[in-house]
Amino acid sequence: MVRVTTPGVRLLPNAITVLALCAGLSAVQFALTKNYAMAIASIGIAAVLDSLDGRIARLLDATSKMGAELDSLSDGISFGVAPALVIYVWQTGADRIGWVASLIFAVCMILRLARFNTLLDDTEQPAYAGEFFVGVPAPAGGLLAMLPLVAWLQWGDGWWSSQWVVWAWTVAIAALLISRIPTLSLKTVKAPAKAIAPLLLGVALLAAAIIQFPLVALIAAMILYLAHIPYSVYRHRWLAAHPEAWTVPPRERRAIRRASPRRLGLRRPLRRRVAGAAMRAVRLPRTGETVRTPRASENGQGPRRRSWRQIGLRRK
Repeated sequence: MVRVTTPGVRLLPNAITVLALCAGLSAVQFALTKNYAMAIASIGIAAVLDSLDGRIARLLDATSKMGAELDSLSDGISFGVAPALVIYVWQTGADRIGWVASLIFAVCMILRLARFNTLLDDTEQPAYAGEFFVGVPAPAGGLLAMLPLVAWLQWGDGWWSSQWVVWAWTVAIAALLISRIPTLSLKTVKAPAKAIAPLLLGVALLAAAIIQFPLVALIAAMILYLAHIPYSVYRHRWLAAHPEAWTVPPRERRAIRRASPRRLGLRRPLRRRVAGAAMRAVRLPRTGETVRTPRASENGQGPRRRSWRQIGLRRK
């Protein structure tokens, strides 16, 4: 059956993208009026809308080249320009170093999006490449750059609100944006049927935490995201070394990991010799050491027998 897409349906994903752009730009206006809580909320709303427009376009079969370009431009403004200006406005009286750090963050965000668009047309990537982002994605980078501001709103002045710490953090997140570090993509995560009920319970608990403690929940989410990066790097390297696991479901991947010899916890002995009382009797030759053959007895009837003192045994 051929699905017919009406013009109104094709307009819906692009409308959501425009709403995300407006939310991101509104964060700058809230920062100029010193309403930093609403500035953070605006960037968060832009991140939620950005995660919806692509999925809705694929569900409605309304993807287009214009929509992809509009999405990239919206991400560059909402998560690159807007967070940089919000942080710069927050640091009132900031010197030239602050403006340079803001420019670096905005430029790195644009470069990250440009590389993302070029990777979409790359057909030589391995099968597992779709499970990872190259570097930190744009919405996560925009929110991570706001972490010092969120901490300042929650706990007031501290070392996290120092200008040098804020600008160093901004440049560090900009480096993560353009890095080659793999990060997990939630688009390819599939939950089994028996895990739906626990996941829904977790969503309810998360919603309650956001309602009651919004800033603390946001800080915890950012820290957890940063903590997942080492696991993402490990998983990327493991998949690169196991081509047989590229196209199998997660359950079979776990079976492959269990079958790996490293999971047994075995290692080679540190010393090439026998432990215990027989260590003095039997010793393997070291590297570069010549092996002595037992000397024959004088009457030529075979090797000479060792006494109990030489083999380290006690006489009864």
